[in-house]
Amino acid sequence: MKDLVNDGNSLLGTSAYDDGVKRRDFLKAAVGTGFAVSALPVVAQTQVQTDTEGLDAADSILVIEGQDVPVYRAQPRGKTNAPVILVVSEIFGVHEHIKDVARRFAKQGYMAIAPDLFVRQGDATKAPNTAELIKNIVSRTPDAQVMSDLDRVVDWARQRGGDTKKLGITGFCWGGRITWLYAAHNLDVKAGVAWYGRLVGEATSFTPKHPVDVAQNLKVPVLGLYGAKDTGIPLDTVQRMQAALDKGNSRSTIHVYPDSGHAFHADYRPSFNAADAADGWNRALAWFRKNGVA
Repeated sequence: MKDLVNDGNSLLGTSAYDDGVKRRDFLKAAVGTGFAVSALPVVAQTQVQTDTEGLDAADSILVIEGQDVPVYRAQPRGKTNAPVILVVSEIFGVHEHIKDVARRFAKQGYMAIAPDLFVRQGDATKAPNTAELIKNIVSRTPDAQVMSDLDRVVDWARQRGGDTKKLGITGFCWGGRITWLYAAHNLDVKAGVAWYGRLVGEATSFTPKHPVDVAQNLKVPVLGLYGAKDTGIPLDTVQRMQAALDKGNSRSTIHVYPDSGHAFHADYRPSFNAADAADGWNRALAWFRKNGVA
């Protein structure tokens, strides 16, 4: 197993763990293939098809404070000092759709890294249904843990030759919310693209702040991509977020697609809107280029 690192520090490449049955079994179970169980069935229109030709793409293990954290990395083969984009998953974890998104970014010249940010709470890809997934895993994942893990992933990317001076982040649904929060947390991020992430909510010990709470002081430019027909993210909350951004003279902005609902980029789900997904993808690439992530 080639992609091992010890606690985000210096042990890149092979290690004493390489021959450990327990570690190999963990890697196989944790990073598997296919789609998340609770997201099934995959609809016939699925567009997941990005190959690995010309790419270096692999599942890896990053050890953070003794915890094995699976990550999926894709980047152009042979390219050094590639700009880095963190790809933050939906509630369903790092399944085939998220890996495919990482490969799409890699085809554009990026080192794209998708970490399993739920691993301490459980395997999101194996949860039997959405209700149990949210109750037992997602709702028990503290924002502070996520921010810290992403910090270590950035360190890991730097050690692997990624240019973290050109750091971007994007995320979908749950990951969209995290994108806003991480942009506020890490001022080294050059730009973010948040796809239909929740903007408001109750303050709890695990989720003390939400995007609307950090909007007025947000320094990192974030592009929000939302659907007007999203029943889970009412349009008035999107407007409230935009108003908070404007009040703080932020460089961030939100684009709303009038004909889309939630998860319009998820090409394996009935909510997929091909035209808006393609437009959003092009806007995301342009946003990263405009703001120094290229």
